[in-house]
Amino acid sequence: MRTANRLATLLLAVVLLVGGVLLAVEALLAAAGRPALLVDLAGWAAILGKTRWDDWAVRAAAGGALLLGLGLLLAELRRWRPLRLDAGDGWHLHRRCLERRLAVAAGSVPGVRRARVRVRRHGAQWRPRVVVTGDPATRDEVEFAVRQELHRLATPRPGPIEVWLPSGRRAA
Repeated sequence: MRTANRLATLLLAVVLLVGGVLLAVEALLAAAGRPALLVDLAGWAAILGKTRWDDWAVRAAAGGALLLGLGLLLAELRRWRPLRLDAGDGWHLHRRCLERRLAVAAGSVPGVRRARVRVRRHGAQWRPRVVVTGDPATRDEVEFAVRQELHRLATPRPGPIEVWLPSGRRAA
């Protein structure tokens, strides 16, 4: 999604730059009393003089522009999960692959029935969160297995490893 955001930002910047330059040229020509290059001023004045704010076309165009702008703003403000995690020294790890390997390592501990791992980023540091279904006494073994797998992958020391063992009981 990072590439799509950058392309959308580049396209928007080019459109705004070209539009601004054309608007400045048209304004200078109008101020000098010369004919316009692209815009028929008399035609625009006649059309805009007859157009009312409560016309459906005006409302549809304004609503579409508003929704497009809000959509772009929300897409830019949303924090996307990284595809790659910086491992230092110019190399990186793919986040999903690392999550799978850590889940396999946590699941290999005796007494664990199921393990899920999500890697979250906090600034420059990233930390794995392990959710384990199984015996609550396996918490230390799960953390040790995850640390061993991280060591095996030669990763720099991550932030604290969160191991969460939810109770298997549900309210009836």
